[in-house]
Amino acid sequence: MRKLHAVPLGVAAAGAATFGYASVVERNWFRLRRFDVPVLEEGRPPVKVLHISDAHLTPGRKRLMRWVRSLDALDPDLVVNTGDTISHPDAIGPFLDALGPLLDRPGVFVYGSNDLYSPVLRNPLRYIWRTSQKDYKRRRRIPDLPYRELGAALSAAGWLELNNRIGRLKVGPLDVEFGGIDDSHINRDRYDQIAGPVDPRADVHIGVMHSPEPRNLDRFAADGYDLLLAGHTHGGQVCVPFYGALATNCGIDRPRVKGLHRHNGAWLHVSAGLGTSPKAPFRFCCPPEATLLTLVPRTS
Repeated sequence: MRKLHAVPLGVAAAGAATFGYASVVERNWFRLRRFDVPVLEEGRPPVKVLHISDAHLTPGRKRLMRWVRSLDALDPDLVVNTGDTISHPDAIGPFLDALGPLLDRPGVFVYGSNDLYSPVLRNPLRYIWRTSQKDYKRRRRIPDLPYRELGAALSAAGWLELNNRIGRLKVGPLDVEFGGIDDSHINRDRYDQIAGPVDPRADVHIGVMHSPEPRNLDRFAADGYDLLLAGHTHGGQVCVPFYGALATNCGIDRPRVKGLHRHNGAWLHVSAGLGTSPKAPFRFCCPPEATLLTLVPRTS
């Protein structure tokens, strides 16, 4: 009888240990990733872009907030936030505090679905065969998080809102043109409002979105954007060693669920994100991250 009970007890203990690691250790094991992106003309000095995404912030995430605040020491020339910033109605103030001196730097942002809609408990296994997009179509129509207040606070600090908008900023020595769209995951993207070739007078062109849907990536690339920035995927959030992400929760393919890749001539960076939904507070083989992208001259 003891042997009969030993196996299930051992499996249960291993499962509990794995969940404890994923929810306590890895969820708070923040990483900084670095990539060089060759998008500048010859002779231009490097420019540093800090890409953050998917904080899903609640007021109690003190460790996350301290780590984000420490990123100012990287001395970025530009900060790009690709959405899903808050998960609680009282999280705007803590997020601004977390950014701290980063708010004094040039910055741009778009919304993600979880900036509008508070998190709900779902079976995470269903992301393997479907995305969560249908949940918003069927059940959630009226936003219950203060996303407009979030946008107003970031705009008041001087950051540029790019939800279905085109904008321009001086970033270090560069004239940077931006095109951005609202979240396609909840059908708020309106690419037609920003469609058209980029301005060739700008030094570099950056497309900003929350969810990396291929139909929008194709249009950004066709219009001449050099670098595309997105989040949303959490890098898969739960990954299998030697296999990778089980799901992407959008149309992007699994091999490009995070990191720097190419897309139809443009560079694409998908952030694995800083946080998780409070209803699914775990990560496995996919630590939370921010990324420092250094824009450098193209090689011949």
